[in-house]
Amino acid sequence: MAAGDSKLTICNDALLMLGASEISSFTEGTDSAKICDRLYDDLKKYILSIYPWSFAKVKVQLAQTVDTPVTEWKYVYALPADIIGTPKAVFIASDAGTSPQTEFELYYVDQPRLLTDYETVYIDYIADINESRFPEYFIYMLRHALAADIAEPLTDQITKADFFRSLAFGTPSENGRGGLFRQACQADAQGQRAQTLGNNSFDLIEVR
Repeated sequence: MAAGDSKLTICNDALLMLGASEISSFTEGTDSAKICDRLYDDLKKYILSIYPWSFAKVKVQLAQTVDTPVTEWKYVYALPADIIGTPKAVFIASDAGTSPQTEFELYYVDQPRLLTDYETVYIDYIADINESRFPEYFIYMLRHALAADIAEPLTDQITKADFFRSLAFGTPSENGRGGLFRQACQADAQGQRAQTLGNNSFDLIEVR
């Protein structure tokens, strides 16, 4: 893990790559601070959402709410506040070898909720974790992706944005799945179970 990394250090790395000066805080009033503060969080969550990163995967038991379902389902469960995207899998037990379940629906009115007839629910999900828990391969890819996002508003040079975007995500023909992103996915896959790798798809698990 990259224990010394934070939102600030990653942003400063991206600024240095663009030939800009480092910032000391996101409230210092400079254009660099404002741009990084506005764009970083959305980029981080986006990249966490498009691949089931092993280092950000969490399993929890969901808490049943007192809400009365307005659909055919019996129970309503609150989804974790730090969830990125949708649950990767839903289970009715935490025992090893338990198969994922499919009889549920997700609702996002007011608060994200999972509706089902299961009396006990566990989920695997990707969490919005702290940067100190990011492995080096993810940090390296993230700083290049951030440089691509902030290059045009910061330097007014679209060529710089295109250059760093190609490094981070590959050529247009790779549909954002090439470059350092692909390398990071391959490095991350080494720490996942064989049945997960057998999926060989980057798409999120479909919610039925």
